[in-house]
Amino acid sequence: MRSIALASVLAAAINLVTVEATPTPTNPEQPHKRASLPTVTASGNAFWQGSSRFYVRGIDYQPGGSSAMKDPLADTTVCERDIAEFKKLGINTIRVYMTDNSANHDTCMKALADAGVYLILDVNNPLYSINRFAPGPSYNAKYLQSVFATIDEFVKYDNTLAFFSGNEVINDNVTSTLSARYVKATTRDMRQYISTRGYRKIPVGYSAADVSQNRMQLAQYMNCGSDEERSDFFAFNDYSWCNTNFATAGWGEKVKNFTGYGIPIFLSEYGCITNGRDFGEIKALMSSEMTGVYSGGLMYEYALEENGYGIVKIPSVDSATVEEQPEFAKFAKALSANPAPTGSGGFTSTTNSVPCPTKDANWLIDSSDLPSLPDGAKDLMNTGAGTGPGLKGAGSQNAGPSDSGNATPSSAGATATSSSKNSAGLTAGPLEKAPLIIAGLVCVLTMTGTLVL
Repeated sequence: MRSIALASVLAAAINLVTVEATPTPTNPEQPHKRASLPTVTASGNAFWQGSSRFYVRGIDYQPGGSSAMKDPLADTTVCERDIAEFKKLGINTIRVYMTDNSANHDTCMKALADAGVYLILDVNNPLYSINRFAPGPSYNAKYLQSVFATIDEFVKYDNTLAFFSGNEVINDNVTSTLSARYVKATTRDMRQYISTRGYRKIPVGYSAADVSQNRMQLAQYMNCGSDEERSDFFAFNDYSWCNTNFATAGWGEKVKNFTGYGIPIFLSEYGCITNGRDFGEIKALMSSEMTGVYSGGLMYEYALEENGYGIVKIPSVDSATVEEQPEFAKFAKALSANPAPTGSGGFTSTTNSVPCPTKDANWLIDSSDLPSLPDGAKDLMNTGAGTGPGLKGAGSQNAGPSDSGNATPSSAGATATSSSKNSAGLTAGPLEKAPLIIAGLVCVLTMTGTLVL
C-alpha cells in the first residue's frame, strides 16, 4: 500500500535541494553489553526471541504517509506520543516505511525498546530506491550508500528486528517483474554488508504487493539460488480477509502453497476495510492452522490518512495527542483475545531454498543471474557507508549506468562480475542454529517429563 512508484517524479521535484553525502569511514558496531530487549533471529521457518518463538504482532506506522517525507523516529515528540498508544494496543512490532539516515534515533528507539516494541524498517525512500520501470540506472553506488547508511544507523539498536530491501516494487504490471533482479541484488548486498562489517545478523527480506498473478513466482525467486543470494524471510501484503473467514479469504490455500517454503514468512500489511473490520485475521494468524507456516503480521495502519485505513486521527503533525477511532479498540481487543501461542507453533526446524520460477506470461525473468555490485559501491563494504544523505539528498534514481553487468553465480561474492571472481562471501545460509538446538532440547525434555523451568 505504501508504494514509492512516483519516486522518480518526487526525486526531480526535490532535486532543488542538492545536499550530497560523502562517504566517510565508519567503524563496525560492537555488540551491546546490555539490552532492554533480546535480539530476534531467524531460524528454520520462524523468528526467535532467545529460545522462544517470536510472532510479529504489530502495526504499520508512517504518520503523514510517504509524501510527507518525515521520519517519525527522529522526532521525539511524535514518537513518544505514539508509543503511548502502542502500549495501549499491546503490539510488539512496528513497521516504518522511511527514516532519515542522517538523523539520530537513540531516544525513540530506546522508548520503543522500553515499551517492548521491535522495529521492521524499509531502507528505501522516494529519493533513494529502485525504479520498477528503469531498475538498471537506479541500482547504483549512490543508492547503495544510502541503503548501507540506514543499516549503519539502525544496526546498533537491539530492537531492530529486520530490514526490508524493497516494498511493492513488483506489482501487477508484468514489466515490473524485471525489476526483481535488482531488488534481489539489493537484498544480497545488504546481507553481505552486514556480514562484512561484522554486524549482528539482522534478517533482510522483501515486502511484496498483494498481487495474485506473480506472488508465488516472486516468493520462489527471493528464496532460490545460492545462500548468498537468498532472502532471510519473505513478507507480503494481503487484503483478502474482508471481514470474512479463513476459508472465504483463501488463506487455507495460501498456507498450503507456502508449506515447505523454507524461510520465515509474515504479512507486511493486512486489514481490508471492505465490510468493516473486526480483525479476525489475528485469530487466524495465531491459530495452529497458520503458525506452522506464518509468523504473524502487521496491520495497516496506525495513522488515519485519506485512504481510510488508520485507527487514530492525528489533528496535526506535531499534535501532542491523537484521536482514537472506533477500530483502535477493536484492534486492541483482537490482540488481547488472541495472544501469541506458547511452544514452537509447529515450525520447521530446517531452512531450504526452492527452485527458481520459470519465465511465463506473468513472470518475465528467464535467468537466475543477478547484477554485480556497482563499482562505486565496492569500497563501502570495507570503509563503511559514512553519513547518509537523509531525506534531502539529490536522489539516486538516474545516477547509474543502464547495466552493471552480472555477478557470477558460482563465485559466492556479490562483487563478482562475469569476468572476475571474489571468494569473499557471506556466512553460509540464512539460518541461526542456536534456537533450533534449544527448541529441540525443550521438546526432548518435555516428552520425558524432566523439563526444569
